[in-house]
Amino acid sequence: MNHVDEMTERMLDDAGIGPGMRVLDIGCGPGAVSLMIVRRVGGTGHVFGVDQNPQMLELARRAARDAGLSNLTFIEGGFDVAFTERGTLDAVVGRRVLMYQPDASLAVAQLVDAIRPGGVIAFHEHDMVAISDSSTPLPLHDRVRSWLREMLRLEGANLHMGFGLHSALSVGGLAVQRVRAEANVLTPTSTYPVGAIIRSVLPRLQHLGIATEAEVDVASLDDRLAAERRERNATCLWEMVFCAWARKQ
Repeated sequence: MNHVDEMTERMLDDAGIGPGMRVLDIGCGPGAVSLMIVRRVGGTGHVFGVDQNPQMLELARRAARDAGLSNLTFIEGGFDVAFTERGTLDAVVGRRVLMYQPDASLAVAQLVDAIRPGGVIAFHEHDMVAISDSSTPLPLHDRVRSWLREMLRLEGANLHMGFGLHSALSVGGLAVQRVRAEANVLTPTSTYPVGAIIRSVLPRLQHLGIATEAEVDVASLDDRLAAERRERNATCLWEMVFCAWARKQ
């Protein structure tokens, strides 16, 4: 399990996601978080994954079928999606989805009526706040992070959604319980799937004119990053990850 999934699991722990609950995974994409949640709620619970991209939903449905899970329902739609169980849910969870909303507070407000009184809304968001160790230059790390930051900026994402989580969750009917942040830390001996991340977004980087396939050289990227840290005996703070949750009053 990678660091990002570990933090999501801790958020689900703190938000009280457990057996028998009915949970909405908003912006579910290919269903990675939905599968994490369904293992927690068990056979007496149910997970509703919602996304606007039908191709992502098909991947999510395939993953659920491959895992032999029947208590997952995937629905095409946005934050205001209508379905029979809306209003009776115990929780709403989202990962890296508020950062793509033009108005994060409005998006959260659209979810308040989806949960019962006492229910929870929890979000896991990344923040591209500039973090560096000025005493140990890591130019390749800085270059790769700049690709990701520019891609998100050009796509209209909120690069500082992490710092905006408390504000976004402070809407009518919700009481913020906690906001937590951690850093993804890369050491001279640790591994982190930067290459896999860059490979997954490479078409977007190319389309936006940020980096070419040759410039990225994704096949060797993780090795080159690791070598840079080892040669400088450096620890790198890669990015900040925020989690926050609020309860319906």
